[in-house]
Amino acid sequence: MDAENLEVLNLNKKSQFSYYLPEELIAQHPLLSRDFSRLMVLPKGSREIKHDKFYNLCDYLQEGDCLILNDSKVLPARLRGKNIDTGYEVEFLLLRQIKLGVWETLVKPGKKAKEGYRFIFGSGETTLTAYISKILPDGNRVIEFENTLNFFEKLEKIGQMPLPPYIKEKLEDGSRYQTIYARDLGSAAAPTAGLHFTPELFEKLREKGIGLGFITLHVGLGTFRPVKSENISDHKMHNEHFVLPPETVKLIESTKNAGKKVICVGTTSCRALESAYEKYGKLEACEMFTDIFIKPGHKFKVMDGLITNFHLPESTLIILVSAFAGYGETMHAYKEAVKNGYRFFSFGDAMLII
Repeated sequence: MDAENLEVLNLNKKSQFSYYLPEELIAQHPLLSRDFSRLMVLPKGSREIKHDKFYNLCDYLQEGDCLILNDSKVLPARLRGKNIDTGYEVEFLLLRQIKLGVWETLVKPGKKAKEGYRFIFGSGETTLTAYISKILPDGNRVIEFENTLNFFEKLEKIGQMPLPPYIKEKLEDGSRYQTIYARDLGSAAAPTAGLHFTPELFEKLREKGIGLGFITLHVGLGTFRPVKSENISDHKMHNEHFVLPPETVKLIESTKNAGKKVICVGTTSCRALESAYEKYGKLEACEMFTDIFIKPGHKFKVMDGLITNFHLPESTLIILVSAFAGYGETMHAYKEAVKNGYRFFSFGDAMLII
């Protein structure tokens, strides 16, 4: 058995994907300019790291390459509601729309949100009312909104961004937790690798002949769910819905046929493309759910490069990065990022693996 396969066999413990991270390196707010984030460039299978800025991304791409981006838009899904009868305040987090006006939610405190209780959100023209129709086995609540007219317009006015638990500071401008190309509402968390792009950088990419293609994968809160089992193969991945449109498939095919590279912006884009290929044996336009868990040993069929942020220790995301860049190379890069004071997680800096 060769050394690479032996290494993959031994990479089955979540503790192998841990690293030391000082708390002060967890970015609490976005930079003033999106593309002023730092960019670590890691050649695939190498430890020859380069340090740069994101606005120089074009320097590392070739004419004819393409970027695949996730255009899902984050729902301002955190709502504070008052019990219509008692006046008690309860926080709701919209997780998943079951059908029009019916949502699965996280609720706290749960003891103040019993079946049948009615709540009011907002005031005046933006008022929404809902009642709890069901309590699920895991404690989540199904709530039904009683008037869905202009629902999303009202939600954007009264809801708050559901920032990750490691961000403790208030976000003054909610648009900074959206990519500039976000257009399809549905995510509970941002596809954060895309937060670094600006209109000016998009223009530079187009001028250089870099293709831009889009998928839509609605990011669920499961993206923050820790791997609890020590054996990573025992971890149950969360389910996420995505759409891969025909025009993106055509762009990828033409890029591949020209011998150029397909670079995924974010692990969500990667998971969507690899899932579609895994299902059909080739890349086809589709709409489906994915619970793919990409770990060392995965043979990438579509992705040639990856733009991603720096992820939590022992997370499925750092495991995915290790599968693509190489385990030793990834852990070395993370140590270098800490050593050089990179900013981590959602509002942090970026890495290009190519």
